Amino acid sequence: MAKVLAALRNHWKKSTFGACLLGWGGHWLYGKHCDNLLRRAACQEAQAFGNQLMPATMPLKKATVFLNPAACKGKAGNLFEKNAAPILHLSGLDVTVVKTDYEGQAKQLLEIMENTDLIIVAGGDGTVQEVITGLLRRADEAAFSKIPIGFIPLGKTCTLSHTLYPESTNQVQHITNATLAILKGETIPLDVLQIKGEKEQPVFAVSGLRWGSYRDAGVKAGKYWYLGPLKTKAAHLFSIFKEWPQKHQAALMYVGPTERPPEEPEEKSSRPPLYVRLYRRLRSYWSSPKEFPQEVAPEDWEELKLSTIELSIATRNRQLDLARTKDFMDICIEAETVGKGEFVHRGSQKMRDPHMCPEGSQCIQASRCILQLPEGTEGSFGIDNEEYEAMPVEVKLLPRKLRFFCDPKIREQLLQAVLQ
Repeated sequence: MAKVLAALRNHWKKSTFGACLLGWGGHWLYGKHCDNLLRRAACQEAQAFGNQLMPATMPLKKATVFLNPAACKGKAGNLFEKNAAPILHLSGLDVTVVKTDYEGQAKQLLEIMENTDLIIVAGGDGTVQEVITGLLRRADEAAFSKIPIGFIPLGKTCTLSHTLYPESTNQVQHITNATLAILKGETIPLDVLQIKGEKEQPVFAVSGLRWGSYRDAGVKAGKYWYLGPLKTKAAHLFSIFKEWPQKHQAALMYVGPTERPPEEPEEKSSRPPLYVRLYRRLRSYWSSPKEFPQEVAPEDWEELKLSTIELSIATRNRQLDLARTKDFMDICIEAETVGKGEFVHRGSQKMRDPHMCPEGSQCIQASRCILQLPEGTEGSFGIDNEEYEAMPVEVKLLPRKLRFFCDPKIREQLLQAVLQ
């Protein structure tokens, strides 16, 4: 023992390095063990769904998974196979996994997809945006938009997961909880933005649209990866040297919020017999006078000339309120009078919350808007963190258009807020 202690004292640098390496290895192995326990518990819970008895005549529910293996720097495929796929297969669902090979493929596949009971998106914000765009571009989108959608967060940016699931620092737990939430069947309605250019087909988004200097600088942050945690500040700092002040000019026309209609019942009653329908038709014809169609009131458009450092148009999905009586999207026009230091500081905040609306900004609630850009305007829009060429667009709110699976605790909290 004395010889061992003497050797450790004489070679203290090697001993310290070995102790650190041993401690790191033990912590890594313990983390792997905890992850395996989480996977096992999730699979046991999923197996309880799969063991439920069902009539022999009832077909299995079909679930179509759109997996983007390139998400999360190419790790999404492995994350799905380890954490989500076993849960889905044990649940008793008839699972079909469709892997996308290139950008935009999910849109094309959704336009020709056959009937399915569930749609599951496994990826990040870009994958969600592609899937809902392909879904809502279909000719029969009125029927297909009623199919519930599940989201398994596997991408680098997963904005929607903050709305659907509780926060979790453990990636394995976050993925397994999201997959189990799909099996539990609780859903919430989410708003969708329809963004249409002059010639292009419409694009749909669940988060929103950004146009401005903060977005442009944030996109370039990856170029400064060698600066580590300072790369975001560096991207905004270098953008100041290239151009200052940074102004974006445009014309905005918008219509205010609309009244929220009562929600339609999910299940419709069975069709009455033919003689009952004939009797009702005759009774309504003879008893009630004919009503002339009412004229629809013209929309009250307002116009605004703006000069801003950044413009954002966002849904209210991050602040869901089921008791809301009006439907609208938030338009945030940020003041152009921003100091250089404040620009760098606020840019870091916007990387964490892209649609934050800082003090001094002009906030507008609208159900529809038209954004007109000056001729020769360069740059790009960020639509659900995906880049699109900047052009004049019309943005229309589609309230409660899609239903997404969520954690039962999230739905319970929203319902309690309605009762209060």
